[in-house]
Amino acid sequence: MKVKFPFGREKIEVELPDSTQVLESKAAEYVPSKSQEELVQDALEHPIGSKRVSELAKGKKKIVIITSDHTRPVPSKITLPLYLKEIRKNNPDCEITILIATGFHRPTTKEEMLDKFGEELVKNEKFVIHMSQNDEDMAYLGILPSGGELLINKLAVEADLLVSEGFIEPHFFAGFSGGRKSVLPGIASQKTVFGNHCSKFIASDKSRTGNLDGNPIHKDMEFAAKEAKLAFILNVAIDADKKVIAAFAGDAFEAHEKGCEFVKNLSKVEGTDADIVITTNGGYPLDQNIYQSVKSMTAAEACAKPDGIIIEASKCNDGHGGESFYQTFKNAKNPKEVEDMILKVKMEDTIADQWESQILARILVRHQVLYVADKSAKDILEDMHMTYVPTIEEALKKAIEIKGKDAKIAVIPEGISVIVTPKSTK
Repeated sequence: MKVKFPFGREKIEVELPDSTQVLESKAAEYVPSKSQEELVQDALEHPIGSKRVSELAKGKKKIVIITSDHTRPVPSKITLPLYLKEIRKNNPDCEITILIATGFHRPTTKEEMLDKFGEELVKNEKFVIHMSQNDEDMAYLGILPSGGELLINKLAVEADLLVSEGFIEPHFFAGFSGGRKSVLPGIASQKTVFGNHCSKFIASDKSRTGNLDGNPIHKDMEFAAKEAKLAFILNVAIDADKKVIAAFAGDAFEAHEKGCEFVKNLSKVEGTDADIVITTNGGYPLDQNIYQSVKSMTAAEACAKPDGIIIEASKCNDGHGGESFYQTFKNAKNPKEVEDMILKVKMEDTIADQWESQILARILVRHQVLYVADKSAKDILEDMHMTYVPTIEEALKKAIEIKGKDAKIAVIPEGISVIVTPKSTK
């Protein structure tokens, strides 16, 4: 059989044994009845659990729209113009600020803004990039359920109306992206992000892909969105080509819940026990660095035998994605040392990128990872205790040499888009 794997901005076709098990989200075959623009407009005109945002915007002077940064494939060229038009419908003279939710990521560059939002929006609208390390930009809103301080961007706190846009996908520890996540970690202080992403919460068996029930990370995020007075959201679900297949607008919690139900129904796949699992992080913009690509590795982890080999194919042309993340592995003798160290860290002592290091260490302790990436990432990957391989074909050949010609192979072409049924419940 031939399977196409997204890699950067292209798709790589690989020939695989006919016995290979392919695990895919049903989003690939879902055909919406309307165009992308029609889906978004319809959601804005029929909000869930809320008045239309044009009604909420009446009489408001300062309006802030939280949007996603360069690491998220939110189709803002489609969503934002429609959102802005709806907001200005009854309030054409309002002052709108578009706040780019970088969370703890690096700032979005001008080129990335143009690529994501388009020249017209960048030229004519007011954009501000959130900087989580700038304490002077933050406002204190109380104590999170976890005990951490809630500090978020002052622009959001001082707004007369706070709304957001985003997309919903399975998330490897928050359960799902979208909704409340635009506030925490999106526009939160690094101190708040550190508390929410502490080792105790990351280690919880409730902090897993597709689960919100009892998820301590999600609980903090919901609290943050309520305290920030996030009044309205526009969230979309997308397919493998990053096209909108559904849109959900309205109350920050009710609309998000409906969106999560939709995504869960499409994304759930039955787990397996494979000797070799091949996956990707969905191509650009999600596979620009190793940091982001840990997400898809958790899907492979859920499908691999305890000693199974994971083949990750992510472009990683932007390198590691976090200096602290990189140094943690480079300075450790092995991944077990990283895992043991992080599990001892108290919430108040959480450091940058610790959460990503914790999850990657958990995977590397249990699985050999063969990593297909841009050649520029070779030394970084090897410093981080993974094996660089130039192509998927070479990685598969190497894995079969290790596991034997009868090895059971599974592929997850888009590891970030599936929720794997736990093996224990199969």
